[in-house]
Amino acid sequence: MGLRSAAHGRRGSGTRPGVLLRAPRQGRDQQSRQPRPEERRYTQTGGRPSGDGRPGDQGGGRGGAKPQGPQKPRSGPKSQGGQKPQGGPKSQGGQTGRGGQSGGNIRKNVTKSGAPKARDRRASAPARPREYEAQIEERNRARHSKPAVKLPKTFGEQEGERLQKVLARAGMGSRRACEELVEQARVEVNGEIIREQGLRVDPEKDEIKVDGLTIATQSYVFFALNKPAGVVASMEDPEGRQCLGDYVQNRETRLFHVGRLDTETEGLILLTNHGELAHRLTHPRYGVTKTYLAAIQGPLPRELGKQLKDGIRLDDGFARADHFRVVENHGKNYLVEVALHEGRKHIVRRMLAEAGFPVEKLVRTRFGPIALGDQKSGWLRRMTNTEVGMLMNEVDL
Repeated sequence: MGLRSAAHGRRGSGTRPGVLLRAPRQGRDQQSRQPRPEERRYTQTGGRPSGDGRPGDQGGGRGGAKPQGPQKPRSGPKSQGGQKPQGGPKSQGGQTGRGGQSGGNIRKNVTKSGAPKARDRRASAPARPREYEAQIEERNRARHSKPAVKLPKTFGEQEGERLQKVLARAGMGSRRACEELVEQARVEVNGEIIREQGLRVDPEKDEIKVDGLTIATQSYVFFALNKPAGVVASMEDPEGRQCLGDYVQNRETRLFHVGRLDTETEGLILLTNHGELAHRLTHPRYGVTKTYLAAIQGPLPRELGKQLKDGIRLDDGFARADHFRVVENHGKNYLVEVALHEGRKHIVRRMLAEAGFPVEKLVRTRFGPIALGDQKSGWLRRMTNTEVGMLMNEVDL
């Protein structure tokens, strides 16, 4: 009767009548069921979650670390007096059992959800076998120690440039057209006719000729200007007058004029950055001929041409003409052509004035092999490769 009354007195606590309260079988219940994800706790070394009942778990079974905080059983009545289920006795310092670890250390190495931190996950990764590490090292060495690949000649670091490329850059045509020049035996390098395609040359050192004329390299530029009257034959003028520099502005390289012309003299003047060529074209040793057209008043005696060729005495010595002829004659107006290789100042004007025929208008129509042609006054044009080759041939370049 006493037991039954005691059982009826505890109906409000949720137990069935006539059933005696028993302490929960904590050890067997925890081993038989799987813990919930939120109930799992990880050890400091990052092993399996503790308390999942598997053999070898750290903290599972005897001597393992007890999970941090109380674990409520999934089902089953509470113990008498609302106390927690009895487990292993806690030791001092927060350790559970004989083999347990400190709860504070576990809390430092896990996140709020109970997962191990990244550093511990890396530390807890299983070590790879040495044989596997050796295989990886061998594969990496084989990957980076492959034999050198034999590249085609065009991709190798060979000296010089291909001949057809140099010819094409010099204005001789397309590369295919330059290859045809080689096939026709019209190209020579250093005095030898070339028949081999793809020959590598150095345009700065090797002498390359096409049809006997030296080609101009890419680093040099050559211009021909038809200078108008009133333009000073200098690149700069301190008095602010119009000069040759006004026609060659915005150029990538510095140009200078070859020879000089009087301010009132019109005609052909050359501009280049090839210093050696400019020096030889103006040096008396090479005797490059310059041709002029002069307008004078007649009548002219027949011996005027012979007189100019024999030489006329000037203040600075004799001056001789290489060629003289009458081009046009309209009444007293004569247009004569005078060619000479000297380059002294006002040489043509002074010679004709000394002979008794002052010049009214003077135009230079030719400088060596380069002719003015129908180029308009004030126009600047780039010289062709053939013209540059003839100039170089004229002064043995």
